Amino acid sequence: MTRRKLSRRQFLATTAATSAALITAPYVRGAHAAGKLSMAFWDHWVPGANGVTTKLVNEWAAKEKVEVTIDYVTSQGNKNLITIAAEAQAKSGHDIITMPTWWPHANVDQLEPMDDIMKELIAQNGKVNGTVEYLAKEGDKWIGVPCTTGSQIKGPCSRIDLLKKFANIDVQEMFPAGSPPKADNWDMDTFLKAAEACHKGGNPFGIGLGETSDSVDSAGAFLLAFGGELVDAKGNVTVKTDAVRQWLEFYKKLMSFMPPDVPAWDDSSNNKWLVSGKGAMIMNPPSAWAVAKRDAPKIAEQCWTHPFPKGPKGRFAPFLPFINTVWNFSPNKSAAKSLLTFLLQRSSAEQQVAASGGYDLPAFEKLLDFKTWAEESPPKGTLFSYPDPYHTQTLSIAASPAPPKIAQQIYAQATLTKMCVRHFQGEAMEKTLDWAQSEVEGFMRT
Repeated sequence: MTRRKLSRRQFLATTAATSAALITAPYVRGAHAAGKLSMAFWDHWVPGANGVTTKLVNEWAAKEKVEVTIDYVTSQGNKNLITIAAEAQAKSGHDIITMPTWWPHANVDQLEPMDDIMKELIAQNGKVNGTVEYLAKEGDKWIGVPCTTGSQIKGPCSRIDLLKKFANIDVQEMFPAGSPPKADNWDMDTFLKAAEACHKGGNPFGIGLGETSDSVDSAGAFLLAFGGELVDAKGNVTVKTDAVRQWLEFYKKLMSFMPPDVPAWDDSSNNKWLVSGKGAMIMNPPSAWAVAKRDAPKIAEQCWTHPFPKGPKGRFAPFLPFINTVWNFSPNKSAAKSLLTFLLQRSSAEQQVAASGGYDLPAFEKLLDFKTWAEESPPKGTLFSYPDPYHTQTLSIAASPAPPKIAQQIYAQATLTKMCVRHFQGEAMEKTLDWAQSEVEGFMRT
């Protein structure tokens, strides 16, 4: 995923001191490791987060007697994507390279299989979520390893006070810190009524309908909650279904309760909407709350992160992982796999989560109970539900379950949000569906 959010760049967490105090668990040196190893990791938004990763890599390198070189490559200006493309073309570069969402599939022919270490990691840390399986596997073969750093859910961040005031909804009672949720009534009808009430109260929900990832991610999660798909897992076009029609009608209603400029929003817009004090809810990882904590602490004190509303097919939430991959032309694949295994030991993952202030989200089911999410404040427990510890929702990515190379085009071209905007602006439903079907059929021919 390419991110261009000002607030993500500004994301400031005050966790460096505590993360530095954590101690990693012992790790046994393997006979396979030695020599040199280079890596290109994603350059984290959170100050201090890269330092913890560097500390972990150096700890591993000292035990394994490996000389390491670490480059942190920013996603600003797509530099990470440019680096991936250049190394793939040259068949030379780093041994390990972090890729966002769709890019392992785009480079599958040049990636080292990871079945051996993924089998070990799953046995140790539990299953990975379905979105990671979808993005990091080609058929039955693992082509990457889910990365703790940078991986995120983009779920609702609600204003406690405004939802109480205008919609008579207590999000802390619905999703209490430290206890199972009490959210059976948190469904699409309740969501729309709350959006309408907050709009009338002068503090609308701020959910973008632009062409960047935050907007596309939200639209995709809602589509799946209605059971809709533009293309199914077998590659069949499924645009003209009742589920897709229901989703379009839902968005037409929702857009009438949101700021009129949401079709022009980019990935910084919802962050700014929350921090400005105007928004009663946005869809975002905890970076927006963290900026509020720094720049508008009274607003941060009223923020609560929690799962999506339930649709006819359940709750779905956008999960965008980073995936660590190893080039098949790497001269030191065994050491690369050893390091990636070490970085997904429980102690390593916990240190990375702490250093990010709870922003980072491991993909393994047994790594979702770290104390960081329960202890972050204000208010205390504001991030408890962020990793969805009671598994109330299905993690997803927009345009799935289409074959990834088709889904990537649907995602990149923002087909989902364009459909919503066209219909909201007065285009007849069937004309919107005809347009979308033509678009998707074009993607399938490329």
